[in-house]
Amino acid sequence: MPNERLEDRLKAMLAERLMLKFRPEEIGDGDDLIEKWGLESVQLMEIVIGLEEVFGIQLGDDEFSVKRFRTIENIAGVVREKDPRAGSPQPAADGLAPAG
Repeated sequence: MPNERLEDRLKAMLAERLMLKFRPEEIGDGDDLIEKWGLESVQLMEIVIGLEEVFGIQLGDDEFSVKRFRTIENIAGVVREKDPRAGSPQPAADGLAPAG
């Protein structure tokens, strides 16, 4: 979706990949995904796989820690470290950059 924030794209990916029983927009950027939403460590690893597939970034085993993947804010930070362009708004579906 054009102009969608990285954090919102991450929430949508998380909800889809983990088949969550709550909507992506219910997740706060700073919510503790383990404490508030009940995610388990195996699900955090699924998020890593999703980041690799969706954003094309590679994460080594030494780059994973529960702390780094505990909140959407933290995950967004990891994505931006690996690919600063990932934080930019997505182009429109027609491939053209959004106006403005």
